[in-house]
Amino acid sequence: MHTSAGLPRTAPQAVLFDRDGTIVVDVPYNGDPSLVQPMPGAREVLDGLRSRGIPLGVVTNQSGIARGYVTREQVDAVNARVEDLLGPFAVWEVCPHGADDGCACRKPGPGMVLSASARLGLDPSEVAVIGDIGADMGAAAAAGARGVLVPTDITLEEEIRDAPAVARDLAEAVDTLWAGTP
Repeated sequence: MHTSAGLPRTAPQAVLFDRDGTIVVDVPYNGDPSLVQPMPGAREVLDGLRSRGIPLGVVTNQSGIARGYVTREQVDAVNARVEDLLGPFAVWEVCPHGADDGCACRKPGPGMVLSASARLGLDPSEVAVIGDIGADMGAAAAAGARGVLVPTDITLEEEIRDAPAVARDLAEAVDTLWAGTP
């Protein structure tokens, strides 16, 4: 694990998670709820946060919709299965756009983090984002939220090097967010 020296040391009031590769195993352009598989330890980590009264959300790019690989209904069915397996989330933000669509919501843009924060009644500085790629960290930074990267096989070395904080797994990511807080 590594963290940047400048991270604020106040506990987040909410945690937003990337979906694919972070809380569930990444199945590219998944439109089949039966293929949803939680990441190891995800349910325990999420339940631990819920037991502390921390609101949770999901911020997920789903360009497969724009590309015609999946429908919004299929993505919604997959998201419902995620909730069946991992428990309820206070907010879901889904970007259905492609990389060239110029939307404000697609990560690494701040749109979904800003929207989720507003829906939770929080300033983005009170929110943390946990994800597996640089776009997740970019969205957090652009919105003014904290970010913790949990690398997977697809995470680039430069994304790891540039991340504000890096953890081996979700449990360590959460520990990182609360380290040194009152």
